[in-house]
Amino acid sequence: MISEPKEAATYQDKKNKKKFRFTNIRKWLILLITLLVLGGGGYTLYRQTVVSSSSRGKRSRLTTPVSRQNLTITVSANGTVQPMMSVNVSPKTSGVLKTLFVKEGDVVKQGQVLAKMDDSNLQGQLIQAQGQLAQAEANLQKLIAGNRPQNIAQAKAEVAQAEANLQKVQAGNRPQDIAQAEARLQSTQSLLRAAENTFQQNNKLFQQGAISQRDLENSRSQRDNAQAQVIEAMQAVALQKVGSRLEDIKQAQATVQQKQQALSLEEAGSRIEDIAQARAQVTTARGTLKTIQTQINDTFIRAPFAGTVTRKYADPGAFVTPTTAGSAVSSATSSSILSLASDNQIVANVAESSIAQMKLSQKATIKADAYQGKTFEGKVVQISPQSIVQQNVTSFEVKVTIVSDTEKQLRSGMNVNVDFDAGQLQNVLVVPTVGIVREEQGTGVYVKGEKGSPPNFVPITTGITVDDKTEVRSGLKGDEQIFLSFPDGKRPRSRVQGAPSIPGVGGRQ
Repeated sequence: MISEPKEAATYQDKKNKKKFRFTNIRKWLILLITLLVLGGGGYTLYRQTVVSSSSRGKRSRLTTPVSRQNLTITVSANGTVQPMMSVNVSPKTSGVLKTLFVKEGDVVKQGQVLAKMDDSNLQGQLIQAQGQLAQAEANLQKLIAGNRPQNIAQAKAEVAQAEANLQKVQAGNRPQDIAQAEARLQSTQSLLRAAENTFQQNNKLFQQGAISQRDLENSRSQRDNAQAQVIEAMQAVALQKVGSRLEDIKQAQATVQQKQQALSLEEAGSRIEDIAQARAQVTTARGTLKTIQTQINDTFIRAPFAGTVTRKYADPGAFVTPTTAGSAVSSATSSSILSLASDNQIVANVAESSIAQMKLSQKATIKADAYQGKTFEGKVVQISPQSIVQQNVTSFEVKVTIVSDTEKQLRSGMNVNVDFDAGQLQNVLVVPTVGIVREEQGTGVYVKGEKGSPPNFVPITTGITVDDKTEVRSGLKGDEQIFLSFPDGKRPRSRVQGAPSIPGVGGRQ
């Protein structure tokens, strides 16, 4: 009895829930149908108002008037950052690197000492060359100054002595000398007589047996000696009386002449030829000394120009040799000391069609991929007179100096884009580039007819294209309305799938 009411209540609840669910679904369906009807009506209204209005506006913008404007001509080119000068620094002669004064990244001035080579073998040669120069200069000064007064006085005295001797020989012996010789002869004769008497007496005594044989021989020797002295004295007296020999006189005269010539040389001083020879020896000695000093000075390796040390190839103690290559190949760097690069510049490749618009001192705007949104200023400093051909494309190298890069952000090897300011065309007739078409009659534009007349094709001569504008050099007066696309019925079938091909149009120069 108690459970029946519970079952009835449960059945009624299920029935009510089912009815409520069906009612909600019907409401949602009605709401969805209403939204669909409203959306369709709104879309129809949008098509009739907005889209129809846009189509009418588009049709109204199919033409545009020809105008006169100022066109700024810009030539664009790709380039790279390169140093103005780059060199591998090496010594003039092979040797051992003693000291290195810089490191990679150092900024150096022109003439600054970068390294020092070992010069111990040159110091001895320097001392020797200095001594040879001093000796040559002293010899030259001696020859220029001439002989000393003492030397001249000595030469005069020798001349006087030779002349006196000549006079003595020419005058012969004096009577006193003859008398002296005769007196010496008489003395020797007296000695001979005494010795002869002594010998005779000793001979008698020897025969009588009073003296020995030895005593007899001694007396005989004394006698013989006295006889020899007498003969000598007699010859001396004869020579004194005869006088000087002719040979002695000639010899004395020759001696006088020799001494006089020696005196003349002393008084005349050095010969001009000797002085010239001495000067040449001084010059040679100075040249030798200068060569040694230059070799020593060359051991100081100096910067040939102001720049930055980019690479180091050798350390102190390494053996380095002269190199002539400026590249960074192993054959050049294996014996070099370091690599030095000057300030950077831009080397751009300008197309052959645009090279006529380039000139020196032309302004340039530089953009690098490494610095997005930042520009650098430059100036044209060189235009190559010789073209280069790469992949069948002819271009010319244009070098640009960097003006506004005080922080040295542009580094060697970076790729850059360069825009050159090629000037401005004043008050030229221009048309939108998209409006230029090519027909069988040539390149031209479609001009809107007057008072509803059909459009007609007008051939034109185009000039420079800048951005979306193209210069018209002939063909238009300037008061026309041109079509930006093909008018109805004028589009060629061959050009439905693509834009017209127009020479000289389609981008910056």
